[in-house]
Amino acid sequence: MLDRENRPLLALEQTERRLLALVPKTANRHGLIAGATGTGKTVTLQTMAETFSDLGVPVFAADVKGDLSGPAEAGGNAESVRRRVREWRLEDRGFSFRPYPVQFWDVFGSAGVPVRATVAGMGPLLLGRLLDLNETQTAVLHMVFAVAGDEGLELADLKDLRRALEYVSGNAPRYAAAYGNISAASAGAVQRGLMLLASQGAGDFFGEPALNVEDFIRTEGGRGVLNILAADRLIRAPKLYAVFLVWLLTRLFDVLPETGDPDKPRLVFFFDEAHLLFNDAPRALLEKVEQVVRLIRSKGVGVYFVSQSPSDLPDTVLGQLGNRVQHALRAFTPRDLKAVRAAAATFRANPAFSAEQALTELGTGEALVSLLDEQGMPRPVERAFILPPQGRIGPIDPGKREGLVKASLFYRAYGRREERVTAFERLEGAETAKERATREKIAARAAKEEAKRRAAQEKEEQRAGERQRRFWGGMVKSVLAPLARSALRSLFRRG
Repeated sequence: MLDRENRPLLALEQTERRLLALVPKTANRHGLIAGATGTGKTVTLQTMAETFSDLGVPVFAADVKGDLSGPAEAGGNAESVRRRVREWRLEDRGFSFRPYPVQFWDVFGSAGVPVRATVAGMGPLLLGRLLDLNETQTAVLHMVFAVAGDEGLELADLKDLRRALEYVSGNAPRYAAAYGNISAASAGAVQRGLMLLASQGAGDFFGEPALNVEDFIRTEGGRGVLNILAADRLIRAPKLYAVFLVWLLTRLFDVLPETGDPDKPRLVFFFDEAHLLFNDAPRALLEKVEQVVRLIRSKGVGVYFVSQSPSDLPDTVLGQLGNRVQHALRAFTPRDLKAVRAAAATFRANPAFSAEQALTELGTGEALVSLLDEQGMPRPVERAFILPPQGRIGPIDPGKREGLVKASLFYRAYGRREERVTAFERLEGAETAKERATREKIAARAAKEEAKRRAAQEKEEQRAGERQRRFWGGMVKSVLAPLARSALRSLFRRG
């Protein structure tokens, strides 16, 4: 929904009923949507996505709850929304229930057009960061990519990379002089990392045809296309979720030209459940995310994180999020109270009310809103109602969704997986009996070393358990023995 100045409207300030709008020129300064579960974050995301679309800005949004497909149909399906439209006289301001151009995507290919990347396109540096490899193990990965490039071995999917790693480690003496040494232990560590990725479904993500990320930047009828990624299954594989999002941002940064601060963003991203991107993430991966978020705004791309609390994000990322919508936070424990104070402190104060007190009083659909002005400075925080979406709230019928997916031109381009002769097939076909025996011997040795490592770990855990039992046994004796002696003395005295 746009106002007369073609600005994307977001909220209605509560006391004076002023409409609050994002400034398109500063919308690529990134943003945050935060709040406890059930406070309205998803509807806020949808409202913002639709207003960007009305502005002609394409949107990419990860749909982790499975209920963000609604904009494909006209809204008005909720009485609470219709009531607010009447109460706030939004139709007089240009509001109307209508569908939006939507394109569905899915890493697994079941609820949208398949999204794939090649291993070669990911590259050894980003893969090493995602796998949390140390310097030596990352060097092994670089060596495998270098050998594959020099020998014309295409790395399309995970089986290509794993087979190439076996090949290079099995022929280590041949490559030592030109590329450096490779140990079985380092190769095994890389293989274990790749196996973990495969167990989370990365086999579906890596392959061909690879997605052209510029396909996300499209408009239809003057409105930006809403690219909705089905992430309800992806979110259960947090490492793969992180792999995909970081690859996507990195790829966009690499292919898009510099634009400075354009009149409006070229593309806007919404990453729901953002804490999964940062929780237990390797330090090197966090540094990559922080770097890309800091620099990608110069490519005209805005990134909006959605999470329960601002504390879910690293301070280095949080400090770059200029446009903020903060829904209610719960304060049941001292830790919760600390989070409320920290969230309130991030806003530019408004003398009309206490942000800290308001954060615990907000109802569903209410929020504290702080947006950047034309100069990129944060405005004073306002207590406001988030405007309702113009598209449907909640998911559309699965059959209609499938029909939209199958009718998409991108389904024809990306729907069927390509299987060409790449590194795996070439190495399997060219392997001699002697090379196969050597590879199997190395694999057996690595498996034996892994078994020894696990046995030693189990033995150490047993020893630790035994030490703990002895400690507590001694503690019990030291406490109970004097009590027993005292009881016996009392018994004999009475006797």
